[in-house]
Amino acid sequence: MTCLLCDKPLHDQPTWQHFLGLQQDTSACPICLEKFERIDRILEDNVLDSVHSLYAYNEAAREYLHQFKFMQDIALAQIFASPLRSVLNDSKKIIVPIPMHPINKKKRTFSQVDALLDAANISYQSLLAKTTESVMGEKSRSERLAMTELFHVTADILYNEAVHVLVDDIYTTGTTLRHAAEALKQRGVHRVEAVTLFRPIREK
Repeated sequence: MTCLLCDKPLHDQPTWQHFLGLQQDTSACPICLEKFERIDRILEDNVLDSVHSLYAYNEAAREYLHQFKFMQDIALAQIFASPLRSVLNDSKKIIVPIPMHPINKKKRTFSQVDALLDAANISYQSLLAKTTESVMGEKSRSERLAMTELFHVTADILYNEAVHVLVDDIYTTGTTLRHAAEALKQRGVHRVEAVTLFRPIREK
């Protein structure tokens, strides 16, 4: 078996964690994984009750997302299966992936968020549909503020009291997640949290 990031052989040496059944599955070598900076940054604002970002959006993250999303290397979804599973393992919460617009999904051939959740074997409900093809990261601040709704709810909300957790690959400005949270709250959901794989860390 080889590392999905560098193609070098993976040397699976038994550890005490392995014998206790605590060894996390991985598809990448330690050298490649060390390039990703774990931050576990948790914030909140007036719309999202909590946003948990697992890793800093550094050079390794940029290269990963380019290969995964734009080069359509869906196998790379396995890289972060264990970390995502560890933060999304609460069966009382409803996991809701941020969707792609159907036209964009057809171009890419798969939804990156669905692929990440599938690789982590996490159950989810596709409650949202995106109403625009545009990407938030490509818009100016004034354009983002001028936008109306980005999502609409496509299914009945059966458990308003349950915490709904939005999942996305990257948190940039927060506009996408806020619009998704607003759509759910307008349908009666009481608490909306979010988990993202990456988030830019700005120097102070």
